[in-house]
Amino acid sequence: MNHEHNFFAKHWFVIGIFALIIVGIFAVAFTASNMTRGLYSSNSEEYEASIEDRIRPIGHIYRPGEEVYAGDPQVVEAAPPEPVATVMSGPQVYNAACIVCHGSGIGGAPSTGDDAAWQPRIAQGDITLYLHAIEGYTGLTGFMPQKGGRLDLSDDEVRGAVDYMVSELRE
Repeated sequence: MNHEHNFFAKHWFVIGIFALIIVGIFAVAFTASNMTRGLYSSNSEEYEASIEDRIRPIGHIYRPGEEVYAGDPQVVEAAPPEPVATVMSGPQVYNAACIVCHGSGIGGAPSTGDDAAWQPRIAQGDITLYLHAIEGYTGLTGFMPQKGGRLDLSDDEVRGAVDYMVSELRE
């Protein structure tokens, strides 16, 4: 029985200490809330101004046709930069784009230097060669994508690459 009495005495002591801690926390919170309540009462102009400052919008949105006030910042569109014109030579275009297929004959492309594969194409004339290279072509032996898949190339650059490949046959 003595053991049970000792057990409850110890637990009531711990519960009492927790109760004192909780009462202390409430007292500190109550004191802190009274101190801050005096700083910003809900009726003070300072309190209202602080709320307005926190929730004011950062900018304004104007719909087309609405008047823009002179005091607001104006957004001016910058002119797009001029593209840098770099024209590649025939060999440069060949090495950058054409060599992928024409270097090894992928997709039925005639390999550079293969005279037998190029002669029927050359017989059609330069204009047909240029047209097939620029606009693309699907034939019996293969497929040529438009500008060799490099749509960023100009027509003159593609013509230069065609001239380069044809000149490789004559050497």
